[in-house]
Amino acid sequence: MAKVAGQCHNRVMAQTLNKAAIVVVTYKRQELLAQLFDSILQLTQAPWRIVIVDNEHSADTAAMVQQFSNRVTSRWGKTIIDASGNQERVVYSPQDHNGGGAGGFSAGVKQAYNLGAHWFWVMDDDVAVEPKGLDLLSQWTDRYQVIQGSRLDYDGGPFYWQYHFMTSLGIPDPIAPAAFGPSGRKTMNTMCFEGAFFSRQIVEKIGLPDPRFFIYWDDTIYGYLASKVTQPVVVADVVMRRTREIGNWDIAGLRQLNSTSDMNRYHIMRNRGYMARYFMMHGDYRPVMFAVGTAATAIKEFIRLLAVDRKSIISGIPQLFHGWLDSRKLMHDPEWKPMPALK
Repeated sequence: MAKVAGQCHNRVMAQTLNKAAIVVVTYKRQELLAQLFDSILQLTQAPWRIVIVDNEHSADTAAMVQQFSNRVTSRWGKTIIDASGNQERVVYSPQDHNGGGAGGFSAGVKQAYNLGAHWFWVMDDDVAVEPKGLDLLSQWTDRYQVIQGSRLDYDGGPFYWQYHFMTSLGIPDPIAPAAFGPSGRKTMNTMCFEGAFFSRQIVEKIGLPDPRFFIYWDDTIYGYLASKVTQPVVVADVVMRRTREIGNWDIAGLRQLNSTSDMNRYHIMRNRGYMARYFMMHGDYRPVMFAVGTAATAIKEFIRLLAVDRKSIISGIPQLFHGWLDSRKLMHDPEWKPMPALK
């Protein structure tokens, strides 16, 4: 991967991106957010807008964003004026409630879209972007509408991400090859909001990210929906690195099982109900296979409890069960509707 990534770095950079917006979702992690802000200021290509979605609606975060905005203006100056007459590159978007990552990305993409963004680079607050990140992503925009750049883990090593989703089972492919070929890219049918890069045309066709997920599977399904209208790719170019250390269990040296919370465990199971509804809508729902995938997901989470989160076994198992029960209710909710296309 490093060899291919090096080859990609040596390519001639593409033209400056037109109206590329960075969308950041943050919640109670000001120290990590500060690292992200510092890295954005090192970008070799100026973003058109930087939308900061604050799920905490914190005075501390608001002050940080204002200071960051001043630094951005000093670095790159004002940007293209929008319909409201605003020329500031940094847009602060405090939320009236914590909508989780799913709600935050839905709100952030919506705001950037309404401002007129042509490209969306979405990320959490626990990453740092590489200086040439936008330049490297721009190399692919003449061929692809959805691009997932590669990442480094918090320790500087390569971060393996399961880029192929097995729709019949509703689970990521655990044995998808990690290596990139000479092309420096692989096709995918999913997405990760930790660095996903997609065009305005995609948002128009499949709508905004679904905030009802709250956390987990929201980006997976957004990538799945995108794969119905275009061919998404993951590329070897390293465009960001993770900055938050997470307890994990290494598997075969590259793949790992990370620590998680009981809230995540609940939503991992519950949101399979939303997943199934989207599969039904596109004719990809296979009841027996999906049930096998649900069982496999529960087993994986039980293994995670035993291997990584042993202190949470007593509280974690009931959350998995309650999430599964609620997923069954969602699968039969007569009022459920998908997120609408914008055009």
